[in-house]
Amino acid sequence: MTQRNRKLIGAFLLVGSIVLWSVLATWVYLQLPEGLPGLVLIGFFIVAGMGWVLPAMPLITWMARPDR
Repeated sequence: MTQRNRKLIGAFLLVGSIVLWSVLATWVYLQLPEGLPGLVLIGFFIVAGMGWVLPAMPLITWMARPDR
């Protein structure tokens, strides 16, 4: 598979995974009890906001792999 094809497929997979992650993070946020301290919410939003990066890193590495 060429790098161009990997980038096309990877772009769609990356956008789809970000959408799925945001839906999941929103669902978890709505399940949290009311009245949590602000620091707990800040921690949640940091994890929810940056949590998609770790699963996306192998995909980005695969997309950037040079052709043979």
